[in-house]
Amino acid sequence: MTRFGFTLMTEQSGPKELVRYAVAAEEAGFDLEVMSDHYFPWLSSMGHAPYAWSVLGAVAHATSRVDLMTYVTCPIIRYHPAVVAQKAATVQLLADGRFTLGLGSGENLNEHVVGAGWPPIDQRMDMLTEAIEIIRALHTGSLVTFDGDHYRVDSARIWDCPEQGVPIGVAVSGDKSIERYAPLADHLIATEPSADFIPGWNAVEGAPRVGAGGSARAIGQIPISWDPVSEDAARDRAHEQFRWFAGGWSVNADLPTTAGFAGATQFVRPEDVAAAIPCGPDLDVIVEAMSAYWQAGFTDVALVQIGDDTMDAFLDQAARPLLEKLRAAAPDA
Repeated sequence: MTRFGFTLMTEQSGPKELVRYAVAAEEAGFDLEVMSDHYFPWLSSMGHAPYAWSVLGAVAHATSRVDLMTYVTCPIIRYHPAVVAQKAATVQLLADGRFTLGLGSGENLNEHVVGAGWPPIDQRMDMLTEAIEIIRALHTGSLVTFDGDHYRVDSARIWDCPEQGVPIGVAVSGDKSIERYAPLADHLIATEPSADFIPGWNAVEGAPRVGAGGSARAIGQIPISWDPVSEDAARDRAHEQFRWFAGGWSVNADLPTTAGFAGATQFVRPEDVAAAIPCGPDLDVIVEAMSAYWQAGFTDVALVQIGDDTMDAFLDQAARPLLEKLRAAAPDA
């Protein structure tokens, strides 16, 4: 059965609001909640970037049923992987086993802040591989010493370590990353509904299988701009806050500042954004857009409702009927 998620978007909401939305989303019936982990918003108009891990701890305590996940954390520059392993173990304990650690190779926007530079993609992929190895080793609760090409760990141990460990999802974008990370991950993460991702993942030797009784999940994400009344207002809001989305991840990974994203998207028109993001009050339009994910074999789809000022209305008025429509439309298996 397809599971549906709600995104706790740290780039557009403050920490207390995110916790409140998490509780409301659980009450509305979402199956999982995913949280971005940013130091900067994409555009200044979004206006927020609280520390995701503090918010996750509060969300884990304030909710009881819904699964939780980072979507995604970069464990290669801003954070040392040994610290990520400790944070993830703590959140898993607070969440009573509901947490999945979503990892990716990151964006310059968030990693440049520590002044360590921004490596080329091949190096970032090598760094992520080592980071996963370190996190896996530390989540056994054993004493770990690691001497790699990019990281050292000296006699580290996580003292509060969940018995069940922490499942790891890894963000992939094509054949190269799937081949590299499928054997290292428990779950697949992707931001576009490519029909090639899951067959490619399942074909990799040693990868946990997605679908057909396999243990791996394929988790996607889609932005929407619901508005209770106006398609035009929804489109304008999406353009103001989410036009960065038009650049694609190959561009978005390398721009270092919100000013860079503003400049890169200055010629993106509201109608361009509306062509990529469902906008307006029609829930059937949202269902149609989200269906691309389950048609591509994804097991989980998390939506991003654009605009903090619309969140209370969305969760109060639209979330339950939208979930009913999604579950009626999605296949049972």
